[in-house]
Amino acid sequence: MTTNGDERWNRGTEAIDAVYGEGFSATYYPQPREMPYHRETVEHLFGDIWSRPGLSVRDRRLLVIGVTAALGRGDLIRIQALGALRNGELSPEELREGVLQLAYYTGWGNATSVDRGIEDAIADHEKERARE
Repeated sequence: MTTNGDERWNRGTEAIDAVYGEGFSATYYPQPREMPYHRETVEHLFGDIWSRPGLSVRDRRLLVIGVTAALGRGDLIRIQALGALRNGELSPEELREGVLQLAYYTGWGNATSVDRGIEDAIADHEKERARE
């Protein structure tokens, strides 16, 4: 018999893999519930929030990309962009166009970091596809 926590953990890891690609959850969150931050990330953020109806994964990702761009976090943009490419949600051309759109709202300095994250994700995705 599974507990509510097990159900939330499983729902969360399924959502993580749906957002970032198969096996992502096992790489970043291999031990269920051992660390509070990991538990809340998997069970609440992904099991409860990303799993809600009302917005698609693509819609949620676009919101996260916008906020992350405002923070100037190219490293986190890279993870989101790679997930979008893996899922076929956004093309390289759409991601690149997004950088220009975001530059005017987040500032050119932040957009430079976003651009680097996008280009790194595109390169990562091209390498993954070449291995297939």
